[in-house]
Amino acid sequence: MRLNGRHTAGASQLPALRVWAICLLLLSAVAMSPAPARAAPSQAAATTHVYLLRGVLNIFSLGLDTIGARLEAQGIPVTVANFVSWSSLADEAATAYKAGRLKTIVLVGHSSGATALPDMIAKLNHLGVPVKLAIGLDSVFKTKLSTGAERYINIYIGDGPGEPVRAANGFHGKLDNVDVRGSGVGHITIDKNEAIQRRVIAEIDAAIARSRGPAAPVVGAGPAPRAARSAAATAPARN
Repeated sequence: MRLNGRHTAGASQLPALRVWAICLLLLSAVAMSPAPARAAPSQAAATTHVYLLRGVLNIFSLGLDTIGARLEAQGIPVTVANFVSWSSLADEAATAYKAGRLKTIVLVGHSSGATALPDMIAKLNHLGVPVKLAIGLDSVFKTKLSTGAERYINIYIGDGPGEPVRAANGFHGKLDNVDVRGSGVGHITIDKNEAIQRRVIAEIDAAIARSRGPAAPVVGAGPAPRAARSAAATAPARN
């Protein structure tokens, strides 16, 4: 009877042991399986570069750093620099473009950084390099576009220091002036405003999506700009 009892008890434990064995196997499989990899950026994003130009003093345009970090999280390469670097950045972008490492160039600037955008576009065009998108945030001087960017968006505060951008003879592309007066943003907060940042990033994402098509030719590549109406030399003490 004891033998039978032992056999009966052992038999009753077998299903439980099988359950535990299956659970251990499943846990082992989960532990050994690799963690899901972060999605790789698309080829269009990887061959895009966004240059973000801060304004005077380099301390008030820190919303551009936030935009840059969000773009990098999407796998989009960025450079954040003071506006006085626009010429060397244009040379850098042209070198990468001609080497085939870069296909889509996007420029974003705040304050004096926005004022420098037309000069950077003109130099890139002179070097035979197209600009897919440029976005200026409250440019502080009267700004004219004399050469081409596929699209230029100027977001400015109409009752503040910002100015609308005007297209000069020879400009090719689409120019949008967006007046955000009454929205509660100011000259030193426009780059930090959440809605403005979302708009900038959405426009960049849309430009990258468009870049999957054939590249637009460079039109209106005239002589290189002179040492750029250097906003550094004429800029008032505002950013």
